[in-house]
Formats: sequence, structure tokens, C-alpha cells
Amino acid sequence: SYFFTASVTSGEQAVSSLFTIEVVGPSPPFSGTIFIDPDIITDEDPTTFVGLLYTGQGARTMFDRRADTWITVDAYLFVATWADGLQAEVQVNPEFASRDAAEVEAEVYATAVGRLPVALLQDVETLWIHRGVYPFGGGNKNILIHTGQGEQYAADGILEETLVHEAAHTSLDPYHGSAADWRRAQVADGTFISTYARDFPTREDVAESYLPYLAVRHRPSRISSSLAETILETMPFRIEYFDSLALEVFPIG
Repeated sequence: SYFFTASVTSGEQAVSSLFTIEVVGPSPPFSGTIFIDPDIITDEDPTTFVGLLYTGQGARTMFDRRADTWITVDAYLFVATWADGLQAEVQVNPEFASRDAAEVEAEVYATAVGRLPVALLQDVETLWIHRGVYPFGGGNKNILIHTGQGEQYAADGILEETLVHEAAHTSLDPYHGSAADWRRAQVADGTFISTYARDFPTREDVAESYLPYLAVRHRPSRISSSLAETILETMPFRIEYFDSLALEVFPIG
């Protein structure tokens, strides 16, 4: 049995106070879902990224995991544009030492972000880019990137999969993480897709569940039949919930 405390909302209205949900079922099949298959999205897939516009340097406050706090720096600034007019400001730490070096990093990650379903970009207003081997982050209308870690993710073939997870925090969590129907799906499924989701059910379950959903619904030819079966058997009601949203997954197809 897994117990967690949650508040349920319907739309923007709270419909109950904090309460405890019990989820009874088998152990999760995965530790974390960014690792389940490196081919769900690859660097050979199309991107909606259109281009970058350099706008100069300016003071920006960003979170830096190396300091584990907020920092204010004179960041290199770029406006990234994706299809359908989606835009975000890419804020690159001045430690990269030149506009050209900063632009290389901005383009690498703006291109990779453009391979995600456009629904996941809807609330992304900024990308923060620092050096360092530290985990990425999502939320705050932002995606946090540490380039040393990004290079490791890319070497393992899971850069885009990780960005899906983080962008889901940014663009899905605020609307669905506490939704009444999502809570009902959690209970109906009776387990979690990963131990990470199980251990942090109110914070990580949406982000952990969306990538497997994307794989089984929109990239089934890229995963094994056994992986597809595991996903379908573990989270059928969460899959039904995501189906009901009819989120735009272009350029996934």
C-alpha cells in the first residue's frame, strides 16, 4: 500500500481539503521513466525550432543547482522561436564567456526542445543554461539546464526524453497534478509507473507518466512489445486520462 496526501481541484476551484489517498498494488516496474528507451525521441527527429535572436546581455535571476540557490547574473539573452509562434527567452550564464559560445548552447537546447510535443512548450517562457553536471529541472514556466549533465543525457540517448519530463512539469503539472480525475486515475491504476513517481506522487507522477504515455500512444513502433505491455498494464487509467486531454503532440505525429 502507498499513502499520500493531496488536495483535489476541479478546473481552478478547490473541491476538497487535504486528504490521504491509499494506492494498493504491485511495485512500480521502473525506477525512473526517462531511462525506459532512448529512441522515443532522437536527435534525428524533426524539430519545430525556427531560430534564435540575440538581444544582448541583461540581469536575470536564475536557479543554479551548483549553488542550490537563486543567482542574479548578466546573462546572454536570446529569443528562441518555435513553430506556431511559440517563443521563450534563453538565458545563458555569462560563465560561457562569449556571445558565440552562449549561442552554441542556446541553439543546441532550443533545437532539442523543439522535438517535444508542442503542448509541452505552452507554458515554457524561459530556458536557463549553466555549466555543470547537475540534474535538469522544470516548473516556474522554465526548463533548467546544466550542460555537463546535458552532454551525459545526449551520450545516453535520453536528452529529449529528459526534456519531456521537465517540460511536463512546466506545462502539465499546474493543470493536472491536482485534478480530481487524475487523482481518481492514480487510485484506479493501483500502482505507479516508477519508484520516483511513487516516492513523490504529488510532484512527479504526471511528469513520470507522460513520457511512457507518449511512447505507447504515439511512438509504439520505437519500443518493444514487452515495454508497451508493461506500460499499458501499469497505468491504463492514466493513459485514458491523457487520451481525454487530446494534447497536441506535433512534431511527434
